[in-house]
Amino acid sequence: MKSFYLIICALLLSISAQSQTKDSLEVETYTIDVNIPIISNALNALKTVQEASGNNDKDWITDHWNTKVFNPYKNHTKEYPLQIKFDDSTYASPIFGEKVVTSRYGWRNRRPHKGIDIDLVTGDEVMSMFDGVVRYVNYHSGHGKTVVVRHFNGLETVYAHLSQQAVKVNDTVRKGQVIGLGGTTGNARGSHLHLEVLYQGVQIHPEYLFDFSNEENKIRNDEIWVTRRWTTAYRHNSKRKSKVELCTTEEEAIASRANEKKIYTVRRGDTLSRISNKYNVSIAKLCKDNAIRKTSTLRIGQKLIVNQ
Repeated sequence: MKSFYLIICALLLSISAQSQTKDSLEVETYTIDVNIPIISNALNALKTVQEASGNNDKDWITDHWNTKVFNPYKNHTKEYPLQIKFDDSTYASPIFGEKVVTSRYGWRNRRPHKGIDIDLVTGDEVMSMFDGVVRYVNYHSGHGKTVVVRHFNGLETVYAHLSQQAVKVNDTVRKGQVIGLGGTTGNARGSHLHLEVLYQGVQIHPEYLFDFSNEENKIRNDEIWVTRRWTTAYRHNSKRKSKVELCTTEEEAIASRANEKKIYTVRRGDTLSRISNKYNVSIAKLCKDNAIRKTSTLRIGQKLIVNQ
């Protein structure tokens, strides 16, 4: 920014030095001599600042930019662990007042719930969590009226079940700016905000990245590495708050894979007793980890968490 002002000052000085008064019928023209030391120094300073500030980094705003589809990364190959960096230490709360999470990221009613639900009243203002550019504004199946904002670190935040959308695609929005009003559109039982966080089209457990438990609106770290554990809904229970074990380096993320929960896919003839014996884990623990009862009927293809 300082170099920008330096260039402006240099240009003004150059114009002042080089301008000539023309006949009133002629257009006044200006020439800028890039060999003037103050101008050449300013241009070199700008080049240095651009290189140091990540000018060579990936341009996330243009990457897979598509305003017509919800997930433009559908056919993109993901490489784990995912590295996410933040310039801020806080996020803007997507709603005013206390954030009451009524349903968490995880397995819910035999289906994946890939975001969190935050309580609100229809008509409440919904805000963007960070600066960014609006990529998607549409009525999306299940989500109802939806706004997707892409941020400058590659993250996208999804705001769903809105009663009204207050922005258009390609709009630039600021952190804390109102982007819509809460509602019940789509598959919503009661008014609430369905919030999702995506990176390259992958839904990440929002509570792994952000602390929603207080008014400080803290981002958990300026660098976070995301493993498959935090992008797989059936590894979590929508009725319980997951224990966050943060990975802040790639080494930690790779090491954490060994401790990830095992997932068992139910086969024909399986019972809780048989699975219990196979993995040497109690039926009570199987039920607790999967929020099921001892009398629950297992379905072929059902995913069960097995903590040995």
